[in-house]
Amino acid sequence: MAMDILFKKIAIGTIAIVAGSGMGASFGKYFRQQQQSQLLPISNTSPLSMPLPPILARSIQNENSDFITAAVAKVSPAVVKVDATEAIALAIKKNPLKQNFLDRLPSNEQLERGRGSGFILSADGKIVTTAHVIEGASRVNVTLKSGQVLVGKVVGLDRLTDIAVLQVNAQNLPIVKLGDSERLTPGEWAIAIGNPLGLNNTVTVGIISATGRTSSQVGSPDKRVNFIQTDAATNLGNSGGPLLNASGEVIGMNTAMRADAQGVGFAIPILTATRITDRLFATGKVNHPYLGIEMIPLTAELKAGIAQDPRLRSTVTAQRGALVMEVVPSSPAAAGGIHPGDVIIKVADSAIDTPSDVQQQVEASQIGRTLKVEVSRAGQVRSLEIKPGIFPTTAAEK
Repeated sequence: MAMDILFKKIAIGTIAIVAGSGMGASFGKYFRQQQQSQLLPISNTSPLSMPLPPILARSIQNENSDFITAAVAKVSPAVVKVDATEAIALAIKKNPLKQNFLDRLPSNEQLERGRGSGFILSADGKIVTTAHVIEGASRVNVTLKSGQVLVGKVVGLDRLTDIAVLQVNAQNLPIVKLGDSERLTPGEWAIAIGNPLGLNNTVTVGIISATGRTSSQVGSPDKRVNFIQTDAATNLGNSGGPLLNASGEVIGMNTAMRADAQGVGFAIPILTATRITDRLFATGKVNHPYLGIEMIPLTAELKAGIAQDPRLRSTVTAQRGALVMEVVPSSPAAAGGIHPGDVIIKVADSAIDTPSDVQQQVEASQIGRTLKVEVSRAGQVRSLEIKPGIFPTTAAEK
């Protein structure tokens, strides 16, 4: 408690980031109440936005139109519309407070729960979409570009990455071609196909604005994804649709939008999506490793505040790393000897600058296998061995 009071005195606009836990307590309460960071909208000003001579402008326009048209023609047949609904009886069971209203509707009526997009991975009907579109649904309809409606069976979903997979009973379906999301460079073309606002097979074009956006930057700190940022227009209903490169290869799955951002969208890298979909199709679920700690970045401002308090100078001496605010009781971190006030400086031989660095190393680790963690505690570096556990789920998620 004394540490909690002291840190409250010196905190300067830091962000609380939960690493594989989502559980909070008194030690980090102040930091969770601080202002969340904001992504500045990407500027549309670039050399390409300056007036061009008419002949050159027409040439660029024709060239751009050719490759965009070719990419869309190649992929759009494999992009589907996903509609998730829930039966009245099930809705009443989940929320008895709405019974008076729902009782007025026919018992066979379906309530719309989510609407989005998806794309076909295999000719025999394997489809990927986002988890938040279909979560809680009792029925999922998949509409092909041809207009044919198929019933989608939910094979599995993963909330931590917002990925879900469906299976439809069909053969010889058109499929997408997957690209390489590891070699993306800001400034490359980005083409989005989806069903925004229920408008089927809508195409928008922009560029890759950035890569490696952390989940906290995107506004979804509970997710375990480093996102692709793009300025290709996305709206409600685009979620689950593919993000393409200039060759028409899928490099990402559109998923997250910040409510306060204009012209900024985010996509899950296709390498991440493939890793998760493979597990979901194989077992119906994904187990994520976790430590059970809450951290904040050890920024220069925070370090300066600590240096001004003589009672903390000897406690937090590291110059960089992730400051542990809380350790979940009975968690792998607690069993491995991590303490509140520790600064994590290295995980699996990788230097740590931010909590996101820790999260990436934990996600890449194996459940039950020893993970080496170095912490700075009261001026001394300590080497710990932690065995990540399975990220805990609620009863509703089992």
